Amino acid sequence: MTAPLPGPTYPSIALRALARFPDRVAFRSGDTDVRYAAALDTVARMQAAMSARGVGRGSVVALLSANRWDSWCAGLASQSLGAAVTPLHPIGSLESHEFQLLDAGVDTLVADVSVYRDRAGDLAARLPQLKVFTVGGALDLGARGGDLLALARDAGAQTARDLARPDDLASLNYTGGTTGRSKGAYRDSATLALSNLAVLAEFEFPRRPAYLAVAPISHVAGSNVMPTLIKGGTVHLMSGFDPERVLATIERERIDFTLMVPTMVYALLDHPKLKSFDLSSLELLLYGASPMSPTRLAEALENIGPVFSQLYGQSECYPIASLPKADHDVKRPELLAACGFPTAACQVKLLDDAGNEVKQGEPGEICVRAGHAMAGYWKQPELTAEAMAGGWLHTGDVARADEQGRLYIVDRKKDMIISGGFNVFPKEVEDVLTMHPAVSSAAVIGVPDDKWGEAVKAVVVLRPGASVQAEELTALVREHKGSVYTPKTVDFAESLPVTALGKPDKKALRAKYWAGEGRGVH
Repeated sequence: MTAPLPGPTYPSIALRALARFPDRVAFRSGDTDVRYAAALDTVARMQAAMSARGVGRGSVVALLSANRWDSWCAGLASQSLGAAVTPLHPIGSLESHEFQLLDAGVDTLVADVSVYRDRAGDLAARLPQLKVFTVGGALDLGARGGDLLALARDAGAQTARDLARPDDLASLNYTGGTTGRSKGAYRDSATLALSNLAVLAEFEFPRRPAYLAVAPISHVAGSNVMPTLIKGGTVHLMSGFDPERVLATIERERIDFTLMVPTMVYALLDHPKLKSFDLSSLELLLYGASPMSPTRLAEALENIGPVFSQLYGQSECYPIASLPKADHDVKRPELLAACGFPTAACQVKLLDDAGNEVKQGEPGEICVRAGHAMAGYWKQPELTAEAMAGGWLHTGDVARADEQGRLYIVDRKKDMIISGGFNVFPKEVEDVLTMHPAVSSAAVIGVPDDKWGEAVKAVVVLRPGASVQAEELTALVREHKGSVYTPKTVDFAESLPVTALGKPDKKALRAKYWAGEGRGVH
């Protein structure tokens, strides 16, 4: 028997989509419309410009950009030349960006100098071997790069080509680093294509999406760009999250699809003008990246509409599970705590620490086998072996499953608090705290305690104009979860620290209380 042929490359899918709907608007950014034919022409010209300057198979190209259509085209042009792309965190530090460039072996940086001019200059100064192409303006670095759009125009008419092979390294996505040093999860071109096709197959996309990219498309929001284009829709690009601007854009542009992290949804719900905007065009609001309070989700269903669907995945494998709109039923509130059914493209088991499958209803680590999972962690064979022990990708998330197969995430394994010998899962405490009408959001961590080893601490953000005593919140947790789960202390804060991807940053929270004791750097 001959070996099976590998599937399509990621660029081949993208180039076909851009060629299919030449006259439709592919991207809208402010007052600028970019049609499919213009995007395809830009990719072709960028290929020529970048190839002439040494970008090709074996190159690693980093992207540092706000939500721009030309940056997306630059990434596609790079991958269609056989190069790999690694996105930099939009609000990452100089040190974290430099680490990623060195760790990934980046030789070329594409930088949006309308936003990141100083950062691009600093990285170029620290890494003199780096080629730097710019979008959004020019940066004088001599022969080391140039204005990519100007170079593309100078390249003249070109035909876009897919020179990538299915086994070419295509993407290096660095983990958020919320539990330790950032790691590069890498995929080849065929695997990246499978990930996009799994998104397209699993989520309840509108027929012809008008997709509002609010979060950075360099990360999870970008996973909906290709499926939107495959369906002939329009990607509406927004840089930065402002609740009122988002609401106004949904109304004005008749947006039918968007993706948000829970903190963004909370901000919409807490906005005093929410009810004054017409959101009737919305068909799908995907949410994920961190757990959402079931109480606030029920509030969102009532005030925004029955348009919510949860996504679950991670840098190592995306998507893994989804909770469809039909299961967002306030008459069945227990379902609002679920993260969803495993996708058809994934095999999922809940395993204990010994690698055995747990009994139905008991907590176990979510472990995955999927064609779109990462190949491993870049240059970290020991961590790769640990993450893929027993032939399964170990997600680090602990969940229970119901009889129908829905997963209910209990918490991250590394976020679990061990207090007096008992396991406390912070998410369960957070869900109770956000039941209180005065609470907008909450984060629960373990802090050092001479008696208990770790004590449960809650950090709470109140809704605008609301007030509540700490004793009332601890009594609420005691009533619903018992004394072991009850916070020993409650701190009130104006906001919770978040990572570059909008997730609550528990590492930053813990660092304040674990200084010198090690837990804060886990």
